[in-house]
Amino acid sequence: MITELVLFDLPKGMTREEVVAGMRKVAPGWRQNRELVRKNFLYDAETGQAGGAYTWPSVEAAQRGHDEAWRRRVREMYRSDPVIRYFETPVLVDNALQQTIEETDVA
Repeated sequence: MITELVLFDLPKGMTREEVVAGMRKVAPGWRQNRELVRKNFLYDAETGQAGGAYTWPSVEAAQRGHDEAWRRRVREMYRSDPVIRYFETPVLVDNALQQTIEETDVA
């Protein structure tokens, strides 16, 4: 299991409300991605960045989710190239679901 950290710069003047509206707009599409384990939308007003922390079963699944078409949409919407990093995630604690998820639990 891996965590993918994605960050991109927001256009100057984009409000928090606009950023959150964009997040709400794309959330249903992410719910349809059966490979995605979890997505946390991220917003930092101080740095003018947004993005996401994604949990995937593998780097390959993450790369399928963030293919060239996705990168093109980010460039069009935010005029910024996303920066992506991958981290191994051997154990994930989810207090909302009251679960500890091991990498072997995710196919």
